[in-house]
Amino acid sequence: MGTMIGSGIFLVPGSIANQLHSFGAVILAWIVGGVLSVFGALSLGELGATIPAAGGLYVYLTRAYGRSMGFLYGWTVLVFIHSGMIATMAVGFGTYVAPVFHLSTLGQKFLQIGCILGLTAIHCRGVALGKTVQNVLTASKVIGLFVMVVLLVSHGSFSRLSANLWPQHVGLANVSAFGVALIAVLWAYDGWHLVSLTAGETKNAARVLPLSLMIGTGLTALIYIAANVSYYMVLDPAVIRTSNRVAAVATTAAIGPIASGILTGLIALAILGAMNGNVFTTPRITWAMSRDGLFFRALGHTNSRFHTPDAALIVHGIWASILTLIGSFQELFTYVIFMAWISYGLAVAAVIVLRVKEPQLPRPYRCPWYPYAPLASLAATICLTVNTIVTDPKHSLVGLTLAFCGLPLYFLFKYLNHWSVAEPVSVP
Repeated sequence: MGTMIGSGIFLVPGSIANQLHSFGAVILAWIVGGVLSVFGALSLGELGATIPAAGGLYVYLTRAYGRSMGFLYGWTVLVFIHSGMIATMAVGFGTYVAPVFHLSTLGQKFLQIGCILGLTAIHCRGVALGKTVQNVLTASKVIGLFVMVVLLVSHGSFSRLSANLWPQHVGLANVSAFGVALIAVLWAYDGWHLVSLTAGETKNAARVLPLSLMIGTGLTALIYIAANVSYYMVLDPAVIRTSNRVAAVATTAAIGPIASGILTGLIALAILGAMNGNVFTTPRITWAMSRDGLFFRALGHTNSRFHTPDAALIVHGIWASILTLIGSFQELFTYVIFMAWISYGLAVAAVIVLRVKEPQLPRPYRCPWYPYAPLASLAATICLTVNTIVTDPKHSLVGLTLAFCGLPLYFLFKYLNHWSVAEPVSVP
């Protein structure tokens, strides 16, 4: 929940309302997005329980498709998927906090880099400390969201909902608009897979991972739906469609100008929690790659005192800090979403691939509604990826080019370490 609940629920409702001109359609989009995310979580739950090793998607992709696919995923994670995600959130955090403290552009950059390196230092000190920080941040923003929803509902009107419940006409244009809106919804749900990256450090992972994936994703969906209900109880749909700060507008309308500062703090807290979750989890991918001989072995170092992948954590922290200096928010966001959803689709498909490839593999937990759950999640990732290619071919091409630039490195490490492509990866 900490990695999923970021700025999306505060920012995207306006763009969704631009596509869907009825409250019923908006809520349906959030429900469908939540169901698809839960389906993805159910699928990864099977993989996490079957292969409980640190590295998450890297381990699953390597097991299902081979070393080259695992390496390309790990390479893109380091170069721009999750490092870019951390940098994007740091830039967003600085943007929200800067007006409060009257920070200059240089001051914002120092704040962004300081947040990344500070969180990195925390997670180098041990999983227990990192978990505590994450749980505190998550609890704080969930409580904040709950208070916001209660305040808005108490100052809102149910008649606003019933007056705009369903569209007057339903046609092909409505279906197309629903698909576009669903992309924004899925972005708000992004991050449901990250808990799988710490499987190797999770007690009783076969039981804990599926439960945490399902419960966390399901509760997040309920929070998102409740927040949207509260927005529409306070604001007219026309106002929502013209704002990219719906939460701020709704809260100000309900309880006055003081709400602006309170909501800024809540959004900053939400972004910080999501950033912390990414800093915590994603270096485990680089660590696992290095342990398998697919990357620099020094990055596979484990701290003897705190038992953390400190070298990988530090490298990810430094590179994410550099990305805050060389990329804009929009550019970083586009690269991240496009390549991330390709990897999600491949990981969900890996459930089906491994069922066929290794039917005798012990599976303490099996994905319910197989194969419909993974196929539905896979269809959603394909739609989002295709839409990004159509609407932003330039950034999509750059992202794919950067990903495949990792192939020469793959063959270099293959030569240096003298392993066979067919050799199984050293995970359970």
